[in-house]
Amino acid sequence: MKGLLRSFVAISALSSLVIAPLMMNAGQAAAQDKKGTDASYIGAGVAAGVTNGGLNNDAANLGGNLTGRVKLGNLPVSARGNVLWNDQTTSIIPEVSVDVPIANRTNAYVTGGYSFVEKDGSPSPLGNRDSVVVGAGVESEVANNFLIYTNAKVGLRAYQNSPASAVSINGGIGYRFK
Repeated sequence: MKGLLRSFVAISALSSLVIAPLMMNAGQAAAQDKKGTDASYIGAGVAAGVTNGGLNNDAANLGGNLTGRVKLGNLPVSARGNVLWNDQTTSIIPEVSVDVPIANRTNAYVTGGYSFVEKDGSPSPLGNRDSVVVGAGVESEVANNFLIYTNAKVGLRAYQNSPASAVSINGGIGYRFK
């Protein structure tokens, strides 16, 4: 339970550092017509597993990510998919998100989903076994058809033989397809 609490504190702190500057600019964006983004996109970038479950095969590690978002109608909800990998295994994470416009062409979002680790027992950027995943992030259109995104994910009880949760910090560049 103590590890879970630390994970939630870590993700909250990191999300606050990412979201705070955007929130300060939200007042300026309020005068503009369009707030948030409805972009459906696919992107690639870096995935950093920043926690350690305390046993063998669960050390923090660095890898890559592929991510995608499909906006679902006029609701503030999206279907998302993530693939986090390193040189040992891959985590596939289908998620649903609630999207909150915070500035012109920028959303903050919270997610819930499940991580399927391809090779149980091998460390991925999000633990070494299948787990429930919660997360938070920010995405912003920075140029015509291009976005940047960053998020933090917590895999609950994501290590074998350990009650520890895993935390992964991810970021990259996306291409808008819709």
